[in-house]
Amino acid sequence: MTLTGSATAVWIFQIAKDLTVSNGTSVVLAGGALPKNVFWQVAGLAVLGTTSQFEGVILSQTSVTMQTGASIAGRLFAQTAVSIQASTIVQPSP
Repeated sequence: MTLTGSATAVWIFQIAKDLTVSNGTSVVLAGGALPKNVFWQVAGLAVLGTTSQFEGVILSQTSVTMQTGASIAGRLFAQTAVSIQASTIVQPSP
């Protein structure tokens, strides 16, 4: 999925259940869009599949799991646990 917008554009995704990102998929930012302006509010758990590439801030009501080789330019917040399996997290600039 590609999100295109300026550096001031903001995206807020509200997911009523779980967020499951398939293996090898990508969220791409274009046109100057910034990871710090993309928010994923998840009512259940969030799973980033093997080698997936993700952008933004995940706010999960339960847990976040990054499977082997997954990467995110953003932040991960969960009420119970964040599990990282040989993955990469890059904090976006302020």
